[in-house]
Amino acid sequence: MKYLKFLIVGIIFGIVLVKSEAVSWYRIYEMFKFESFHMYGIIGTAIGTGIILLQISKQLKINNIEGELVHVPKKQKGLFRYIIGGTLFGLGWALSGACPGPMYILVGTGILTVLIVIAAAILGTYVYGIIKNKLPH
Repeated sequence: MKYLKFLIVGIIFGIVLVKSEAVSWYRIYEMFKFESFHMYGIIGTAIGTGIILLQISKQLKINNIEGELVHVPKKQKGLFRYIIGGTLFGLGWALSGACPGPMYILVGTGILTVLIVIAAAILGTYVYGIIKNKLPH
């Protein structure tokens, strides 16, 4: 019962992503081919909304779920790691047609073939966990 509010927000978020076509493989395909502004508009709106809500949270000293003040840690140095990580994320997104959150939304809409993508994402996360100490961070 304690987590019911998170389930409700997740369901509403899923509905919004489906209705805005943000989980549509065709829309993602258009984005990566630079043929449509649709996905860039959604992503840009999300970034803008996030910045505004984060600033409001800081000004009003709003606490997070653990009761601590909202805090964004400083990024570590090293642009290379972000370029590599972003490239790998983008390749996975382009190949599968879904980023991590919408993968589960697609299962909820009945597209069960995305379970293969989820299994691959879990396997990739597991492999990263095994080799992360050997990678430059």
